[in-house]
Amino acid sequence: MAADKTTILVVEDEPAIVELVSFTLKEAGWNCLSVSTVADAWEFIQRRTPQMVLLDWMLPDQSGLRLLSRIRGDRQLNELPVIMLTAKSMEEDKIAGLDNGADDYITKPFSPRELTARIKALLRRKAPEHAQSLMTAGVVTLDPVSCSVMLHGQKIEIGHAEYKLLKFFLAHPERVFSRSQLLDKVWGDHVVIEERTVDVHVLRLRKALKEAESLIKTVRSVGYMLSEK
Repeated sequence: MAADKTTILVVEDEPAIVELVSFTLKEAGWNCLSVSTVADAWEFIQRRTPQMVLLDWMLPDQSGLRLLSRIRGDRQLNELPVIMLTAKSMEEDKIAGLDNGADDYITKPFSPRELTARIKALLRRKAPEHAQSLMTAGVVTLDPVSCSVMLHGQKIEIGHAEYKLLKFFLAHPERVFSRSQLLDKVWGDHVVIEERTVDVHVLRLRKALKEAESLIKTVRSVGYMLSEK
């Protein structure tokens, strides 16, 4: 099964910084893509929403804060995790960045180890389905690093779509999601899939989980949830 990698978009116009950040992110197991302008970043995000944005403040066409404001003002994107990565190190700059909606603020020059730690912490907080620690419910364990699922400690075969669905449910236990929400959160709003396709993947997921299938509950007229109750 293909790895379900977290995609991080780097919005930065200095080639040396892009190279360092890209190397750091890939070493940590993330998928890294980069653009050098606000316009290119906005076009990318509209086409394919990443799991996080690392955003420089001073860019050739517009301020990074302008992009941040657009992200926070968009109903579909306002929860997207954003870390400012900038040379502006004055306290008032940090306050301005955070006040405009940045989730974190890292100044250049930065430590690659600190950058990795900050990204991991933010993913755990804002997007738990993209964290890299073991996830469990009952007798089911999912390992995001090896992209494997175990039942009673024994690895089971599971399709890629069902793996992504299970990972999302494990990250948000005891919460009900409609079919349209699952399509958006699991497959992304750039993918055209009919809502009834979700029912097919839930059915396949339950089949893969065997005796643990009861973890995935149907909430009539609403959608699905993962519950140990």
